[in-house]
Amino acid sequence: MSDLSDAAPWIAIGAAAAAVAALLLSLGFYLKLRAVRKAQRVLLGSDKDDLVNFAVSLQTRIDDLHRVVDEVAAALARLDRRIDGCLSHTALVRYNAYEDAGGHQSASLAFLDGARSGVVMSAIQGRDYARIYVKQLDRGRAPIALSPEEQEAVDRAMAQS
Repeated sequence: MSDLSDAAPWIAIGAAAAAVAALLLSLGFYLKLRAVRKAQRVLLGSDKDDLVNFAVSLQTRIDDLHRVVDEVAAALARLDRRIDGCLSHTALVRYNAYEDAGGHQSASLAFLDGARSGVVMSAIQGRDYARIYVKQLDRGRAPIALSPEEQEAVDRAMAQS
């Protein structure tokens, strides 16, 4: 029994040392947790109680942002289609239709959309008369043949950005 009685103080000292180590460890964890909570309050503000709620609110805001971006993209696509249908390509070619008429008095004007559809107008000036011709283009094709000057006006109009 003397062996047991000799070990009892050492066991008590070891248990006391383990208890003190556990107390110091728990105090360190408490201080660390307090620092994390303080940093969390700085990050989240005082009205949020944890990171999970904050992450959920951020995800909701991001989902709303994606929805708005999709709406803006759809609106831009609609605008692109509308702009492509507008007469946005124009050009003017002046020339002498007849040898006896000087000063480049005749002209061909092209008014086209992005798909090469529109009209080509030509005003032919002679010494004693003036004539105006209008030809329609549908995707670059005209039911009536274009003159070289009219084709040049179409090519110049489509060369514009």
